[in-house]
Amino acid sequence: MGTVAVLISRRLLRVLGAPAIALATMSFSVVAPALPSAWAQPTQATPQCPDVQVMFARGTGEPPGPGPTGQAFVDALRSRVVPQSYDVYSVNYPASDQWDTGLDGIRDADAHLTSMVHDCPNTKMVLGGYSQGAAVMGFITSSAVPDGIDPIAVPKPLDPEVASHVSSVVLFGTPNDRAMSFLGEPPLTIGPLYQAKTLAVCVPEDPVCSDGLDFAAHNTYADNSSMINTGVDFAVNRINTGPLPGPPPVKTSPGFGS
Repeated sequence: MGTVAVLISRRLLRVLGAPAIALATMSFSVVAPALPSAWAQPTQATPQCPDVQVMFARGTGEPPGPGPTGQAFVDALRSRVVPQSYDVYSVNYPASDQWDTGLDGIRDADAHLTSMVHDCPNTKMVLGGYSQGAAVMGFITSSAVPDGIDPIAVPKPLDPEVASHVSSVVLFGTPNDRAMSFLGEPPLTIGPLYQAKTLAVCVPEDPVCSDGLDFAAHNTYADNSSMINTGVDFAVNRINTGPLPGPPPVKTSPGFGS
């Protein structure tokens, strides 16, 4: 959960020196949970097609499953979609501090979404992610392979028809351009077909998704009911009414991302 912010704060120390960020980091202390030797295989709650399914990718260092932020989101959303049937798919990937393994998450999310569109065309898909997981889910919406990346090494963009089955994309603590640069990864661009249905939720002063320097803020999403409910409200509106005018295209602000 906080591993990425820790990595960034260490890089900032090397670049800016301790005095520049001492005040910003003096209260920040996070030990990410140890990663299991193998992450759990996601399971479907029901073999039948649900009315609504959330596909969520957890953050760095979080145990297999949707992660704390994802769990808070799916639990809050569940109570808002009754009596519609509902289940959750947790993206299957390491979520380690080796961000290149995020490709495993992109491949898994891509394959699962494509399968759901084929097998359950009437299911409304809600895509979500936190921190590294937000980047994973954002990348699967991209309409093109990022510059400098070998197209053979990554999944090709989703078929445009898939977008009509995605009700919304809700991302928490999404790594901004500077964050991705610090981590040696390409910037995240939400694809045109998904921009109007995407909401990026960012806690004020979270350096992962804003220009703030409160590294501890990045770890508060799961317990911040206001942030969770912002995402849930957006998803519910999209589920209940179909396409709506969404927020402006997602733009990353300068800052230190996760």
